[in-house]
Amino acid sequence: MGAFLDKPKTEKHNAHGAGNGLRYGLSSMQGWRVEMEDAHTAVVGIPHGLEDWSFFAVYDGHAGSRVANYCSSHLLEHITNNEDFRAAEKPGSALEPSVENVKSGIRTGFLKIDEYMRNFSDLRNGMDRSGSTAVGVMISPEHMYFINCGDSRAVLFRNGQVCFSTQDHKPCNPREKERIQNAGGSVMIQRVNGSLAVSRALGDYDYKCVDGKGPTEQLVSPEPEVCEILRAEEDEFIILACDGIWDVMSNEELCEFVKSRLEVSDDLEKVCNWVVDTCLHKGSRDNMSIVLVCFSNAPKVSDEAVKKDAELDKHLESRVEEIMENSGEEGMPDLAHVIRILSAENIPNLPPGGGLAGKRNIIEAVYNRLNPHRENDGDPGEAEESGTQGKLVEALRQMRINHRGNYRHLLEEMLTSYRLAKIQGEESTTEPAAASTSDKHAGPSDPAADTQTETENHLAEIQRSNEDSGMNEM
Repeated sequence: MGAFLDKPKTEKHNAHGAGNGLRYGLSSMQGWRVEMEDAHTAVVGIPHGLEDWSFFAVYDGHAGSRVANYCSSHLLEHITNNEDFRAAEKPGSALEPSVENVKSGIRTGFLKIDEYMRNFSDLRNGMDRSGSTAVGVMISPEHMYFINCGDSRAVLFRNGQVCFSTQDHKPCNPREKERIQNAGGSVMIQRVNGSLAVSRALGDYDYKCVDGKGPTEQLVSPEPEVCEILRAEEDEFIILACDGIWDVMSNEELCEFVKSRLEVSDDLEKVCNWVVDTCLHKGSRDNMSIVLVCFSNAPKVSDEAVKKDAELDKHLESRVEEIMENSGEEGMPDLAHVIRILSAENIPNLPPGGGLAGKRNIIEAVYNRLNPHRENDGDPGEAEESGTQGKLVEALRQMRINHRGNYRHLLEEMLTSYRLAKIQGEESTTEPAAASTSDKHAGPSDPAADTQTETENHLAEIQRSNEDSGMNEM
């Protein structure tokens, strides 16, 4: 697993748009991770003669964001500019290109961009070992082409139910495991060679160097699965999301949650933000990204649903106030205590699929209003220590971003310099230290020295954590 922050970064990146009879919204959040490694693509109107086509995708990077970011900007052009895809076009014809040629062109585009990125200097020499999953959908006037490489996922909600879902590419899947073993690898703790949690991805070139094997026969394959589905009037929406979303919500739960939120708001960015917040409160520790694509038959805002949702918010607000007012001599309860009480109650009209987590922001807003000194709760020393650790982790994150593959070497140099300075300092104070130890009434040990040792241990622990995360970022 990758490293985590002391508290999640909840700022969100949003975007929305419309065209070709579609509306879309998206949201992404860094969450608990030290780095944001997700990326996305949203194009309504594909250039060069495919203006009535659209393309959406989510990329979940690991061991860095290099591959994910490049794919978000260039995967579509690698798909639409290759000969297989262009062979699908029929100039002067009103018919759509051949389905098989489009599918072949998408596959070729993935293989071409993977081979192209291999020649990047930082990826070629091992300074950057990042990789990325990719899940997307290409929508034409008549067809939908679902594309998946890795364990991000796409679902189609049609006629009130989940109609289609891509299949995650996990090392323990029989077909994936067979390929890994044929390439001389193994699957341990559900990971490729005990390290990588996905069996297909772009990048990850450490797993693509088996002699005598083609690009789709390596330990990790860049080959996508492409599924074509005819469009229908009953189509409501498509969800593309990384595993930070799917880790805590099933296909049905997420679709039911989105459906219920579309009935109270037509702001797709807001709906996506609700999804991300709910997944955070459900316990997701990963980066989170979601793209929501709505067709004309998507759920519409309902006056009755809006009324019930407002009544639910009012009920939760009053219950939080009651719980805090009734705390009595026990003092102000913490937020976790309030949540536990509410979780034990049978509260009607909670968002399906989201439950109480779907209304956590409402609960927190009331709690924070009634407990304005919440940030000062607890031991001030612990708060100061937590803040110092947070600054240290952020400094290491920035160093890793700025120096990419060299950050471990730089960290080792910093630790060596620190230890050398510490040794020199100890040598200069040897005699006073000896004199003090001869006094049987000597006081407690020097707190500055204790702090110095503790800091060194903390730096060493962070170094080990970052070294472990290099190959286990998923």
